[in-house]
Amino acid sequence: MIVDERQRDIGNFHVGRLLPFRRKRSVGPFIFIDHMGPIQIKKGDYYDVDQHPHIGLSTLTYLFEGQAEHKDSIGSHQIIMPGDVAFMSSGSGITHTERTPESLRQEDNFMMHGYQIWVALPKELEEMEPTFEYIPASKIESWSEGNFKLKLVAGEAFGKKAMLKGYSPLFMVDVKAMGDDNLNLTNHLKGEVAIVVVSGEIEEENEIISSGQMMISKSDEVCSIRVKKGTQLLIFGGETLPEKRYLLWNFASTSKERLQKAKLDWQNKNFPKILNDNTYIPFP
Repeated sequence: MIVDERQRDIGNFHVGRLLPFRRKRSVGPFIFIDHMGPIQIKKGDYYDVDQHPHIGLSTLTYLFEGQAEHKDSIGSHQIIMPGDVAFMSSGSGITHTERTPESLRQEDNFMMHGYQIWVALPKELEEMEPTFEYIPASKIESWSEGNFKLKLVAGEAFGKKAMLKGYSPLFMVDVKAMGDDNLNLTNHLKGEVAIVVVSGEIEEENEIISSGQMMISKSDEVCSIRVKKGTQLLIFGGETLPEKRYLLWNFASTSKERLQKAKLDWQNKNFPKILNDNTYIPFP
C-alpha cells in the first residue's frame, strides 16, 4: 500500500500528513505522522505552536534540521536539536508548546525539517501520569550494515534495543543508503511495518516510491527493499494494539466518552497549565 502526503496547515507551516488516512488508521501503535518541511524559515515566520492539550498518547519529535523548544505542564523545558528524540506521554492530560528557540530568532533564515509522530498508549496506561523523555543524538545507537547507516530511534529492531523503549511494542529506525543496495528486513522487525521515504527513492515490484510517500506492508513479513544511493528512510511500526483507538483533535482514547470529557475540560480550561504561559488554542 502506497500513501502520498496530504497537505495540512499548522500555523505558519504546511505539513504533509501521512497517517491516519481512510484505508489505514494506524501502523502498529503509531496513529499519526506529520512531515514538517523541509522549509526555509524566514525572520518573523517562526514555528510557534501555542499551548494545547493531549490525552492517551505519546508524542515523538524527531528533527533533521532546525530546532524546537518544548515546554509542558509538568515542568519540562528542552531545546530539541537535529537527531535528538523527544517523547512526551500525555496519559491523563498534559499541555505543551512547541516554538522556535530564541537563539534561532536572531538568524535571518534557517531550515526546518522533521517529523511529529503520535503513538497510542496501551489501554491500561491511557490514564498514567504524564512524563517527558529526552535522548540526545549522541546517545542514539548507530551502526552500519553493508551500504546502509542505521539509527535505532525507538523500540526494538535488528536485534538491538533503543534507549527510548516506549510503552507499546514498537520500533523506529532511521536509515541512510550510501550506495544502491537491497535492505534486508527479514526477522529484523516485529509487527506491522511502514516505510517513509524522507528523501530519494526505493523500488518495489518495479514501482518507484519517492520522497513524500509512505509504503505500508500488507503483512508482518517484509523481506527486502531496493534502495537507491543517497536515500533516507524512516521505518516504523510494531505490534497492533488489541483495541480500536478513536481520535478527536489532539486526543486519543479507546473510549469516545473520554474524548468528549477531554474536549469539555479543555473548553472549560480545566487542563493543567504551563507556568507563566497564558496562550490557548481553542478547540476547533
